[in-house]
Amino acid sequence: MGAVASVDPVAEHEKARAALRAVIPRLARLLRAAPDLDAPSGVPLWTVGDTGAHLCAVYLAFCSAFTHEFAGWDGVLPPGDGPFAERITAVNAKSIGLLDADERRHLGDLVTERGERFLQVTRDLVPGTPVAAPWYGQQVVLTLANATGLMLSESLLHGLDVARGARIAWAIGADEARLVIGQAMPAVMPLALDEAKARGVRIAFGVVIKGGPRLAVVVDDGTATVTRDAPPRAYDCRITAEPTAFLLIGFRRTPLWSAIARGRIRAGGRRPWLALRLGELIAGP
Repeated sequence: MGAVASVDPVAEHEKARAALRAVIPRLARLLRAAPDLDAPSGVPLWTVGDTGAHLCAVYLAFCSAFTHEFAGWDGVLPPGDGPFAERITAVNAKSIGLLDADERRHLGDLVTERGERFLQVTRDLVPGTPVAAPWYGQQVVLTLANATGLMLSESLLHGLDVARGARIAWAIGADEARLVIGQAMPAVMPLALDEAKARGVRIAFGVVIKGGPRLAVVVDDGTATVTRDAPPRAYDCRITAEPTAFLLIGFRRTPLWSAIARGRIRAGGRRPWLALRLGELIAGP
């Protein structure tokens, strides 16, 4: 096993910012072109308009985390600190109600305004700048790099959801997917662990994304750690995947069997069959 190349966090963060800056106008055009906001989207139970409203809420959340300009989170965040999947489901359900019918007619403008605002207020901050993310958990603190990666992730994936509902083409590039996997997934995957299913489970997964990055995902009796580009070690299961395929599988936008059939993901190592467990243990946000 060879040495793992180091990554310049500042340079990669700038690439993520550039990717987000490029996807914002794409999203705006998509939302303006959607012929029917009441049509079903790629998210079960959500319309195209619901998905667009959720995106606007995501942009508002991450922006206000740095500016503290939005005081309405008390009505959105659930009390206590329940399981991640339940908390996110509750927050998402309320997020789509933050815009009224008139505001929904201007989703493209709102996405543009809020996305550009995020890029502006974070422009001079270093990638490691800490930021609270109470929608994931009361005590959860991310970095600016994580937040930027998650903004990019939400934009790409919910753009796909809107596009599927509107029957408009939408592409997620390999480089965009690599940035999300490297910047966001090491932070969000441990949060999304299904602790009940993970009790008594000890599995070390090595995830190799073609063209980078590499993730060491270690599940240990109800906890998980995800390390970016970790030193070489022994793994129970090694997963090699194309970046866009891994992103879509990880966020439940495409079935695993389809990616396997197309040769976009494969498993190896001492216990390759354990690859199926990763998706069971890490809940989709």
